[in-house]
Amino acid sequence: MSNSSRSPKIITVFGASGFLGRHVTRALAKRGYRVRAAVRRPDLAGHLQPLGDVGQIAAVQANLRHRWSVERALDGADAAVNLVGILFESGKQNFNAVQEFGAKAVAQSCAQRDIPLVHISAIGADENSNADYARTKARGEKAVMDALGDKAIIMRPSIIFGPEDNFFNQFANLARYSPVLPLIGGGHTKFQPVYVIDVAEAIAKAIDGELKGGQIYELGGPEVMSFKQCMEEVLKVVERKRILATVPWAIARLKGAILGMLPNPLLTKDQVILLETDNVVSADAKAQERTLEAMGIKPSSVEAILPTYLWRFRETGQFRNPNAISKDS
Repeated sequence: MSNSSRSPKIITVFGASGFLGRHVTRALAKRGYRVRAAVRRPDLAGHLQPLGDVGQIAAVQANLRHRWSVERALDGADAAVNLVGILFESGKQNFNAVQEFGAKAVAQSCAQRDIPLVHISAIGADENSNADYARTKARGEKAVMDALGDKAIIMRPSIIFGPEDNFFNQFANLARYSPVLPLIGGGHTKFQPVYVIDVAEAIAKAIDGELKGGQIYELGGPEVMSFKQCMEEVLKVVERKRILATVPWAIARLKGAILGMLPNPLLTKDQVILLETDNVVSADAKAQERTLEAMGIKPSSVEAILPTYLWRFRETGQFRNPNAISKDS
């Protein structure tokens, strides 16, 4: 998706300091690109520097709610990646501002400069969804395609897992002090967890020009797992026995509404709505070869990766016998 015969050299990555962003930055730096890390707080992006050579990665201030800062971050760039998204709203960082207006600002600014964009959305993006998160993700996708057409590539990952994820880490931590893990709606919702490094590699391939533009790709791991299976895998890795208790949808929505008022909520009503629909790669994406496998990427499994970072939630961490199961309950 390069905009000329010359490979892009400077890549602006919006949201580079986040969970996915640091892995995308590393993947691009390994390929020799210069990465312009566009973040709200450049002073908190120092951890990106060791991912590349001296001077290869530079942090600049950018806030998707401020169009001028987006345009400044794109000046002189050869391509862009937009990773910015939020799981819950906080103050001015709301779904409309970040995932719709912000996506539109980046896409239109890229169009003005005639540079390609890789935009990260999510499986489940749907303008008709009852969840604000899913609706704004879909509107953001539309804004990107309207502005850039075949100069844009959209990627929809399922739940992304890895050392700093907000899913498996959260429940592994909960298992340390709670005798119960919740199965929202009975734990039947299906996911296709995808490893963060695999997602970063897909994005890098798009920047390399290996993927067809104007397409939506869906990224999922090698296995489809129910919510309950995900919890069982967490307990297996952290070597703890906990009760898996079903939480009916009505009660889950009530809890989400209450917890959603906290500064950093464990659950929101919007997230409960999202859990009512399976989060897996569609048959259409598979048929049209818009998946990781079609890109030549062999996705890593949850079983292989979780023990590499969830060991710290075991009773005695890395020093515990990996074949032992905690006696506490």
